[in-house]
Amino acid sequence: MLGQALARKCLSVLDASELWTGLEVIVPVPLYSSRQRERGFNQSEVIARELSRRKKIRLVSGAIVKVKDTPPQASLEAAARRENVKGVYRVKQKEAIKGKVVLLVDDVFTTGSTIEACSRVLMEAGAKEVRAMTVAQA
Repeated sequence: MLGQALARKCLSVLDASELWTGLEVIVPVPLYSSRQRERGFNQSEVIARELSRRKKIRLVSGAIVKVKDTPPQASLEAAARRENVKGVYRVKQKEAIKGKVVLLVDDVFTTGSTIEACSRVLMEAGAKEVRAMTVAQA
């Protein structure tokens, strides 16, 4: 699967970086439930699962949930993207991330609005630190 190949490529580039130092959990950026059912998978989760398996770092899938269906970020201008993700993410598994150094994984970085929104809710829920990794930049 492409997601696994992308994760392997990321590891080949970042394996010796300090990104992994002290990392305790990996959390994928979620899709809205109906979007995931429609697609059949969450690309960010596929990538995160492979990183977790290869680095032997706990994957906490479902730590964050998307509570509101929103238009795809790619279809919006930068300012609209920030508004589009306000208040749509919630931490569902606080105990799994509280006091932890978290790697947040997303597939594509465009304006950073999604990473920022997810990082904010993770920090508010008690994460010690949030680091982010994306596979591509638009």
